[in-house]
This record gives sequence, structure tokens and C-alpha cells, in this order.
Amino acid sequence: MVESSVQQMDVVECFLADETKTQAFAQKMASVLADERLWRQGVVIYLQGDLGAGKSFLARHFIQAFAPEQKVKSPTYTLVESYLLKFETEAFSVHHFDLYRLCDPEELGFLGVRDLFVPPFIAFIEWPKKGGSLTPEADWELCLQAVEKGGKVGRQLRLEAATQVGRQGLERFHFV
Repeated sequence: MVESSVQQMDVVECFLADETKTQAFAQKMASVLADERLWRQGVVIYLQGDLGAGKSFLARHFIQAFAPEQKVKSPTYTLVESYLLKFETEAFSVHHFDLYRLCDPEELGFLGVRDLFVPPFIAFIEWPKKGGSLTPEADWELCLQAVEKGGKVGRQLRLEAATQVGRQGLERFHFV
């Protein structure tokens, strides 16, 4: 599935050689969170990386792992896109935030985003620092960085658990 992977207790690192590998990684994340039903308590995932690193691409394929036919829009201009998803008999929300264009964290307050962080949910937050104190603590911090390896430009991925919920998910995150 992924190349050059390393897994420690609180960290997963791997090289994603192309979009297919990134999609497979997103699907693995979805599988882990589904198997553990971690959305029941709410899961916050920070997506870090430069513009064009593949943050929205990864979030899109995560959402489509639950709803393959779902059209997933980038929240670049809307700040947040929300999806009501279902796994087996359970429904939960996935919120995808892109705070890049946020001028002031107060804007999040005006949008009522605190109401979105009520379980069951999963939230992907791009550019989380721009949200200031209105951005909840991350359970997972995922960083994507474009790198050249073996003549190919791929993505170096680092996924780190920041809370007990995050560690619980990473314990089940086995891949080759």
C-alpha cells in the first residue's frame, strides 16, 4: 500500500509515491476510524502542509471511502464543508475545514463552528493555527510534504497521535 513506512507508538511515517498511494492511505485511515468507531467521541485531525501538498485530496478520499458516490467539494472559499455519512447502522458527520483564507478567528465564531464539534463527528482542519482558540485540540496531526524520491515527486506523510483517542487509533493502524 505505502512505501518506506515506519510506525512507532505515536507516529506513522511513510512515503506516498503517487495519488493512488495517497488514496489508499486515506482509505486505511477511514477503515481504522470505522473499525474503532472513534467518531463516537469525536476525532479532530489537523492537516498540515504547504499549498498543493495534497491535504484536500486526502480528505476527499477519506470521505469517499464511506460514500464513494459523494461529490466532495474543497472548502477553500466556504471555510467548511460538512457531510453526513453512515457506517453500517451508525451515522456521523465529517467536517472538512480549510482555514487558509480566514482573516480572523472570530469568523469561525460567527459561523457557529463550535456546534459542529459535538460527537459523533470527524473533523479535518487545514491551516488549524489560523483558527486560534476556536480550533479544538487535535487527536491526530497529519503532515504532508512534497518530496522527490527516486526521480518521482511524491508525498512524505507523518501522522502523529496527540491524544489518547489518537493513540487508540494509531494502535490499530497496521499496514505494509
